[in-house]
Amino acid sequence: MLEQMNAVFLEEATELLDNLEGQLLALEEDPQNAETIGAVFRAMHTIKGSAAMFGFDAVSHFTHEIESTFDLVRNGIVPVTHELINFTLSARDHIRDLLAANPVPPELQTVSDKIVSDFQRYVQPYKNDGNSEKSSEQKSSEAQPQKQAGAENTWRIMFRPSAEIMRNGTRPALLIKELTELGTSTVVPFYESLPPLSEIDPEKCYFSWDVILTTEKSENDIQDVFIFLDNDSKVTCEKIDIGSSGTRKIGEILVDRHEINRSELDSLIAQQKKLGQLLVENTSISKQQIQSALAEQEHITKIISEGNKPKPSQTAQAPQASQSIRVSSEKLDQLIDLVGEMVTFNARLSQLAQDMKLPALTSLSESSERLILSLRDTSMDMRMLPIGTIFSRFRRLVRDLAAELGKNIEMVTEGAETELDKTVIEKLNDPLVHLIRNAADHGVETPDVRVAAGKNAQGTITLSAKHAGAFVHITIADDGAGINRERVRQKGLEKGLIKAEDKLSDSEIDELIFRPGFSTAAKVSDISGRGVGMDVVKRNITTLGGTIAIESTPGKGSAFILKIPLTLAIIEGMLVQIGENKYVIPLTNVDECVEYEPEGEDDGGMCSHITARGQFLPCINMRRYFDEKGEQPIDEQVVVVNDQTSKIGIIVDKVIGNHQTVIKPLGKLYKNIEGLSGATILGDGSVALIFDVFKLSAVVHRLEQENISR
Repeated sequence: MLEQMNAVFLEEATELLDNLEGQLLALEEDPQNAETIGAVFRAMHTIKGSAAMFGFDAVSHFTHEIESTFDLVRNGIVPVTHELINFTLSARDHIRDLLAANPVPPELQTVSDKIVSDFQRYVQPYKNDGNSEKSSEQKSSEAQPQKQAGAENTWRIMFRPSAEIMRNGTRPALLIKELTELGTSTVVPFYESLPPLSEIDPEKCYFSWDVILTTEKSENDIQDVFIFLDNDSKVTCEKIDIGSSGTRKIGEILVDRHEINRSELDSLIAQQKKLGQLLVENTSISKQQIQSALAEQEHITKIISEGNKPKPSQTAQAPQASQSIRVSSEKLDQLIDLVGEMVTFNARLSQLAQDMKLPALTSLSESSERLILSLRDTSMDMRMLPIGTIFSRFRRLVRDLAAELGKNIEMVTEGAETELDKTVIEKLNDPLVHLIRNAADHGVETPDVRVAAGKNAQGTITLSAKHAGAFVHITIADDGAGINRERVRQKGLEKGLIKAEDKLSDSEIDELIFRPGFSTAAKVSDISGRGVGMDVVKRNITTLGGTIAIESTPGKGSAFILKIPLTLAIIEGMLVQIGENKYVIPLTNVDECVEYEPEGEDDGGMCSHITARGQFLPCINMRRYFDEKGEQPIDEQVVVVNDQTSKIGIIVDKVIGNHQTVIKPLGKLYKNIEGLSGATILGDGSVALIFDVFKLSAVVHRLEQENISR
């Protein structure tokens, strides 16, 4: 159980640290943003409290120092500077290392001490400057508007921990301490369950608490204190309506707490005795409940007397609790696998209904197909994530690269809300890192070069995404110098990739940078020059079933456009037959189906040509490509497909129709066969191979070039 709780904490802490990086970079751009400063402080505060709760003491102690610094920042004492952001980003990275190494080795503790020393050195001048009474008053008055930014509310929090709470690693006393730090508080402990000393189990909790808290924080902030609470413990949080009539009476407080009803209260008051005595004698209310109500009365009286009573116009409703839950990616993957099995099962059911020609079975098959389609779409939506989840990581990358290269680079993101399958997003990280590093190193010029060319000294790298049917287009663009095609051509000659007499188009020259080992860097550095990167990018994108294209204008910049499929799990396909076997063509690549009418006589080769809608298209005969046996049909068909940049025809024996395709990976035996990307199971239990349209297109164009050379 403790391991599960630790896993939850580490997952939450990782998410907080991911968000923290974006918040710090946003704060660097807008140092006066009180909301962002508060978000950074809350992130550090949450990590500190949770780390202490789960025994990550080194993380808690280290984070406390950063939290203290940002407490001074939000109070207007310490300013936000580029140096402070650098320190905090280093601290954020170090917290990751500390979380991954519990217990902490001496070398990491040394790093902790150095970073803490940097923070202390940074804040010291501002602390010293605040020693004078005049300076302190001035800074206090400057900080006051931030403190009064939100309306204060008074909350009644009842914390009833389970007896076993401490066995799960939770320390109730620390939760109460963290709660009291949120504002002005009154704590009332209940200990009626405390047994005699001889019967006490030191691993059990016998206490419970009532806390009256006046704070600017929302109900969500209060509930966050108890985020890792076990299921058997109970917390209630209720806003107290102080009203405008002054001090509330004990009876009213108890009615408000639902510990006594109004009729019982009126009956007791009629006896004209002390209410507290009557309540204990004649109801189930304990002395401790009376004490808690008295503490609440005293707290509210104090708040009113200090003039901190919230005005109705200032009272903000707490935001609704999140309606989302956290589910492990393994469970989502398992769900998709099960949906895939159901798709296969439904295909078998449809085949059976078609063979038996029973109306009742056909109706069941159609109903099943509708439900499974809906389930498939819902399951796929659950795996979809906004691509902004990885976009945010690259802001830090660009910031660090700019500092290392001595350049001034701004990163702009567009379409971060565009959704993509989580599996695809995970596999996109490395290619995007390579492309952004390439843009920063080779694309954007240094400030002096840009100014001399009449440009703004600050360069821009734009990362954008948008939907295009069943694909997502991701563009990495810069406003730099563009590709020096003459230099690329010379490097191609030096490496023997091309011949001097070759006449290459601009796009063919651009494609050279994707060759293994190709680099135009003048010297090897930590960022580039080893010839490793761009070939890996193309290989990874191709593995995803996508393509990459280049657009570049000398002096104005370059753009790399990635076309990525939305998902890698289930696709719509077109089922075709070639010989005795069936194959699937991804429907997103299909333009049309036509009868095969070759231009000229069939010479028995693998490639031929047709004219479709006035366009002369190369075709590949899949029967000959796969050496299929059996009699060739008299009437063959052509499926016209596109690979984003061109069209080709795929000659098949027969087009069967649309087919929901659950993609299964190919074994090692088929790993190096050009033109195949996976397999699927049909309704009759047989296997159909899935065509890779992009690789087939490359095969066709290569064969055409060979024919021209002959």
